[in-house]
Amino acid sequence: MPESDPWEYSLYIPNDPRAVTICRRTLRLILTMHGLIRLVDTAELLATELVSNAVRHAKGPAALRVRWAAGVLRVGAWDASPEPPEPPGVLAQLTELEEGRGLALVRACSDLWGWQPLARGGNRGKYVWCDLIAA
Repeated sequence: MPESDPWEYSLYIPNDPRAVTICRRTLRLILTMHGLIRLVDTAELLATELVSNAVRHAKGPAALRVRWAAGVLRVGAWDASPEPPEPPGVLAQLTELEEGRGLALVRACSDLWGWQPLARGGNRGKYVWCDLIAA
């Protein structure tokens, strides 16, 4: 049974494609330990897309952030690039594309998604997130 108390984790990662696998495995462990096994597969897919984008399109460090509150799991990726994410493509075009499917998958598989610019201590970046409602 999932916990009702809110919690949050952040995993800071280098700009390295191998970090995507580390994030995915860490997320699986976090959700399993908190009794949210039914959300693991979808959350892993979404985290993989978000972290992959952060590592692929930004120069510098990134982070996976996972938060549980009021029956909502938020999975997000922070990166050091202030550029907004590319809008999701039309799902009908996905079969023709080799790349660029990430945010379309996020939009299709999550209950809500978005992004926000971040600025802390003179550093700029963005946070791209999505929510899964545990109904």
